[in-house]
Amino acid sequence: MPSFDIVSEVNQVEVRNAVDQANKEVSTRYDFKGSDARIEVAEKTLTLFADAEFQLDQVKEILLGKLSKRGVDIRCLEYGKLEKVSGNKVKQVITVRVGIETEMAKRLVKLIKDSKLKVQASIQGDAVRVSGAKRDVLQDCIALMRKEVTDFPLQYNNFRD
Repeated sequence: MPSFDIVSEVNQVEVRNAVDQANKEVSTRYDFKGSDARIEVAEKTLTLFADAEFQLDQVKEILLGKLSKRGVDIRCLEYGKLEKVSGNKVKQVITVRVGIETEMAKRLVKLIKDSKLKVQASIQGDAVRVSGAKRDVLQDCIALMRKEVTDFPLQYNNFRD
């Protein structure tokens, strides 16, 4: 029985490369000279630091440009609130969302069931497995997902005949 998985993955190597490029550009730009603007990377979080809110927005723009050039979908970023650190300095935490959360997976399964396609969808951890009798029906399901789900980056892999 043919099947495929709906997942949401981010290439962490590309994220780290984009952050390194953004940090390099921030350190060489004239308008950031003498400031403490930088981006730090943890497991699945990026922390932006700057001297003022305006500079933080500039650092964020640089980061988003570098991420998109490296092929990382910026819809997977979840922005935290701006925090004052000390004096005028501000920071913002950005979380990189990996995997499909339970409520999103339930929404995908409901969308597939409501479409009346002859496929079965089941939640497998942080992925959704879709199986059907024919390859054409699965391709129709992928087309439906691409059309309906625009607020979250999805990939379709593990396609088996």
